Amino acid sequence: MWLNRFSRFLVFATFLLIIAGGLVTSNDYGLAVPDWPKSYGVWMPQMIGGVLYEHGHRMIAASVGFLTIILAFWLLARDTRRWVKVLGFVALLAVILQGVLGGLTVLFLLPTPISVLHATLAQTFFCLLVSIALFISKEWWARPESLERRGGAPGLFLATTLSIYGQLILGAWMRHSKAALAIPTFPLAFGKIIPPFASPEIAIHFAHRVGALVAFGLISATLVTAIRHYRNQKRILYPAILLFCLSLAQVTLGAYAVLTATAVPVATAHVAVGAVMLATSVVLALRGYRILVRERKRIPEISAVAVGSSL
Repeated sequence: MWLNRFSRFLVFATFLLIIAGGLVTSNDYGLAVPDWPKSYGVWMPQMIGGVLYEHGHRMIAASVGFLTIILAFWLLARDTRRWVKVLGFVALLAVILQGVLGGLTVLFLLPTPISVLHATLAQTFFCLLVSIALFISKEWWARPESLERRGGAPGLFLATTLSIYGQLILGAWMRHSKAALAIPTFPLAFGKIIPPFASPEIAIHFAHRVGALVAFGLISATLVTAIRHYRNQKRILYPAILLFCLSLAQVTLGAYAVLTATAVPVATAHVAVGAVMLATSVVLALRGYRILVRERKRIPEISAVAVGSSL
């Protein structure tokens, strides 16, 4: 199971990279190092002030890129499923593109579209790695328990995942367009439910709040469905409970981010919890489509030889 352990380590390293990126943005250190790929003309500058955050972010990113190369070729050599091998190289292409986008954000002085795309691809790459780690786990190779699908669970899980993903894109747009404090009050907006849209920044900020309500509603529906129909299935119930608890923490962090004028620890934690929420919802959606079926179907056993050769 070393391949699976390595993939999980890479997931953790990528999570640290997301936190490092959040620290750069929260501290407004995106241009602390004005050149790329080198930093002030050298590969290892003096790690002080904003350089510590920005160049540290680059160092973690380079490490994640190197580990992704290992993962892609390890999957190519050991896994028997072609689509898993393809996913490994998709992840490799994603991390290369991510590095290029990171460089472009510096060279073009943090343009909002490129910065938002950079943040979005970071979350997409994270989801890819989480999915790969699940696909090469013992759980995925074992014969799945066949359950009756009730309440449109797989579709609901997918909708929940998409809503969280969309919310993270809105959050990135809000941060990089300097709209995080466009509405400085919470829970009301300038004392109203719907604020006056006096600027594009207010509209972006308000869209993020509306998106949070939509995502929270779908997460709540997911929890209710899991409790009502799958309370004895821990692989469905536990992620649903975790996702709901994370959503409560995320709403609280979002509120404190406004009330504390986007204090660095709060804003960074908001980014980190959002990434964990997305990963949890991806796992729940994948499990849902794997084990929740309309009819009980006989699924062939996977031979021990196949399992051993892939792992």
